[in-house]
Amino acid sequence: QVHLVESGGGLVQPGGSLRLSCEARGFIFGRNTMGWYRQASGKQRELVASITSGGATNYADSVKGRFTISRDNVRRRLFLQMNSLKPEDTAVYYCARPNVSGVDYWGRGTQVTVSS
Repeated sequence: QVHLVESGGGLVQPGGSLRLSCEARGFIFGRNTMGWYRQASGKQRELVASITSGGATNYADSVKGRFTISRDNVRRRLFLQMNSLKPEDTAVYYCARPNVSGVDYWGRGTQVTVSS
């Protein structure tokens, strides 16, 4: 009964900011690595950022210095702060629970559109 629900997407102008949130239920959130993925129209889904249970982070080169992943284990929430947004960041963003074999659970996604 793993449940991942994203929120915070929307339309933003280039250079603007958005903060995505993911509410997690149905597992011991604090013991799992979590990640944000995105899929732009016509492109493959890609890892944007991940964070381990211990707080170690990893970012795609395209978002380094602009995006920050964080987590609140007490509130069972995952966040992605996105700054200096570019049109190429436009995609559906997914909260996910990756493991050694791949991603075992996905949220439904939230649309982020960066446009003037």
